[in-house]
Amino acid sequence: MLFVIEWLLLCLVFWGLCILGTGTDAKNLKNLSSYPERVQQQIKANPAFAAHISPSSPLRTFGLNLLLYTPLFLILCSFLRTDSFFRNFLTVFLMGELLNCFDLLVIDLLWWRHTPRIRFSGTEHRPELYQDPKTHIHSFVRGALLFLVVALLDGMLLTWF
Repeated sequence: MLFVIEWLLLCLVFWGLCILGTGTDAKNLKNLSSYPERVQQQIKANPAFAAHISPSSPLRTFGLNLLLYTPLFLILCSFLRTDSFFRNFLTVFLMGELLNCFDLLVIDLLWWRHTPRIRFSGTEHRPELYQDPKTHIHSFVRGALLFLVVALLDGMLLTWF
């Protein structure tokens, strides 16, 4: 039961951060790499936005997410720890993958693609630009790999300590 409560709270906080991180062009530019390719191309070609775009590296993003989720899941799953590496690994892995599924299905495919909050100025009346799920599915796969690594690290730490 504690697992479900922690997971639901984690999903709500994650969604809340997504909502707070959108709503203006400046906020949306920070997550430009999560937009469909057509939107990214239009925004990069727009001189009003081009100067404000920071280049992003998938490896850097993976590293930062690893630094974020490893201690976060270590803390959350410390309340559920056992003496078994496999059980600890499985707990962390399930927590991560369930969050990843929530992100894909609820946040990305249901909310993100349909909310006007994520649309850039000049494209707000072109919702079809935002409908391609390919970027979100790629993100889901990267998230699965991330949470596998987090589960390995945290599974070991939870078992040792």
